[in-house]
Amino acid sequence: MAPFPNKYIPPAHSIAQWGKEKQMSSTIFESTITELHDQIAADNLTVKEVVEYYIERIETYDSDGPELNSVITLNPNARERAAKLDEAFAENGPVGSLHGIPILAKDQVSTKEMVTTYGSEAFKDFVPSEDATIVKYLRDAGAIILGKTNMPDWAAGFVGYSSVLGQTKNPYALDRDPGGSSAGTAAGVAANFATVGIGEDTGGSIRVPASCCNLYGLRPTTGLVSRTGLSPLVTRQDTAGPMARTVEDLARLFDVLTGFDPSDERSAANRMSSPQNYDLSSLGESSLEGARLGVLRQVFGDTNDRRAEPVTTTVEDALNTMTEAGAELVDPVSLPKLDQQLSLSSLHELHPRHDINEFLQELSDPPADSIEELFRTGAYHEALELFKNIADGPEDPTEEPNYWDSVAAQEALRESILYLLAKYDLDALVFPDVQVGPVKYADYHSGAVTREDYPVNTVIASQSSCPAISMPAGFTDDGLPVGIELLGQPNSEGLLLELAAGYEQATEMRSPPESTPQLDHGS
Repeated sequence: MAPFPNKYIPPAHSIAQWGKEKQMSSTIFESTITELHDQIAADNLTVKEVVEYYIERIETYDSDGPELNSVITLNPNARERAAKLDEAFAENGPVGSLHGIPILAKDQVSTKEMVTTYGSEAFKDFVPSEDATIVKYLRDAGAIILGKTNMPDWAAGFVGYSSVLGQTKNPYALDRDPGGSSAGTAAGVAANFATVGIGEDTGGSIRVPASCCNLYGLRPTTGLVSRTGLSPLVTRQDTAGPMARTVEDLARLFDVLTGFDPSDERSAANRMSSPQNYDLSSLGESSLEGARLGVLRQVFGDTNDRRAEPVTTTVEDALNTMTEAGAELVDPVSLPKLDQQLSLSSLHELHPRHDINEFLQELSDPPADSIEELFRTGAYHEALELFKNIADGPEDPTEEPNYWDSVAAQEALRESILYLLAKYDLDALVFPDVQVGPVKYADYHSGAVTREDYPVNTVIASQSSCPAISMPAGFTDDGLPVGIELLGQPNSEGLLLELAAGYEQATEMRSPPESTPQLDHGS
């Protein structure tokens, strides 16, 4: 994999120093990548034991107990892979920077060793002939794809249900949706079903579920992560990205995912990325001292809206904490005609039919070869309102009279963001990911809540191809997670990770859900 200028370099506990670290506790619950590596190096744990632990949690809490319903498929080869990694470690040390780390991957990511459904009941037995490029990167780094997670059919929505698995529950409120479309990954990582997870973000599908599930989630600059082998929605915006319980784990996973892929032209963005003047080797020493953050007040929820008020209050508390930690808030700042720009730059009605059909036609012997066939046969979750729009979309978006206007509007949106950052000398913009809290999933299924009733701000980064990171802002009085987003200029992931690390140290907002506690007899 080609080197990426903003590569995360592990701090004092680098792979080469594993054996020199002090012996860690044997607790796996809430453990980070570094902590697991230290335990393996100290002979307190084997990779096989780690895998067995997470599988037991999935069986206890996902299929039983609260029945989160987040994992579609467990990797049947996970135990064998773990045993081989233990053998390799005994002989030569770690295979790579993610040696033995169990990962949950959104079922949008093709895996040739296990079923990949793309959320569709029509693909419930489909096994791709090739791995996605990022799966190859992960395996080379020593990771284990432990399972594939639930997502709405073909990523068509900000929700957590699919025709292949049904509804995924939010582990913090079992009657609430976990957000989508990377719903299963968010619920699974929050519930400690794996160490870290892979999501995919077209309009906010990493950051919305991260916000709803008290996680960190990074949407990279479009093109830094290969899209080969990922089912698309809007190819101009699609990107995979990491989801994790800590910023350091987010950075470690992001490090492995990035790189130029000859099979994905957009990944040439890696050649254009320039090194940031920030030292990612010292994330643990990061702070918000001197950071300049612009508060984008125009996308905060109306405090007179009883659904938005708890979210706004929680975000305000997070902003106060940032100020106390040394950040300078420029409050407010605004993007002129933002609503108009977001409407004009949206490609969700124009791209998906063409992009999904093209992907289906490239698969080897798929059970369906077009989105029209899936729609005609009813092979999609009936509550997915976007799916019909996709089936009715244009065969070739470039022939639509307003297509190029939308593309130009995306460029104009990015220019507006860059201008605002430059005008006020800002490191990032800050605002809530979603203006309201996680919604009761029964309201989605009944139609009482629609897409228009769920105001997300994540499309700002998606439609401008800018990077953004969702961070836990805290919890409402009702115990619902709230996320706060940092949006930066293209290729500023290094800076965003440092800002997030400083925020994490000042807030410590991560809290595991009570619905999936530690196993009584386990670690």
